[in-house]
Amino acid sequence: MRIALGSDHRGYEKRNRISEFLRSTGHEVLDMGIFVREACDYPDFAFQVALAVSEGRADRGILVCGTGIGMCIAANKVRGVRAALCYDVITAEMSRRHNDANILCLSGDLLGDEVVQRMVKVWLETQFEGGRHARRLEKIARFEREHLGVGKFQDRPAQQANGPSNIERFYYESLPPFASD
Repeated sequence: MRIALGSDHRGYEKRNRISEFLRSTGHEVLDMGIFVREACDYPDFAFQVALAVSEGRADRGILVCGTGIGMCIAANKVRGVRAALCYDVITAEMSRRHNDANILCLSGDLLGDEVVQRMVKVWLETQFEGGRHARRLEKIARFEREHLGVGKFQDRPAQQANGPSNIERFYYESLPPFASD
């Protein structure tokens, strides 16, 4: 399975260990960084991983920041993404079983390496149950199509080989800098 992986500076160490674990278990890792330990803005990395999953360049994604909350909020802004903030093996399993989560969001500060490794393993191995849960996910997809202008993957604008679509790139690059930047 091809897994897109990203973190901010607070998830840097945990992301590196997750990457090693994924590679050791035969997964392909698309590492979106951060590649230095300097302070950064988590949405930059959440959007990269979420777009990789949404555009089909990765099968699933894993994001790590201090609490996992910011990454989860940002990733869920990208169409087709079902990012889940999980804090133990049970929530990781249920995010797949009932919600078909395609991005796992984790805390770099609050979770130990052993529990994270077990969570990632269970999350990758758990299949979506479908049934009544599929009906609920279809309601979310329908809402995206009707209210967010989201079509099927094939209906999207032409995309660059390894990045956001031209429209999305223009939008993200045209955002004004924050006062604290």
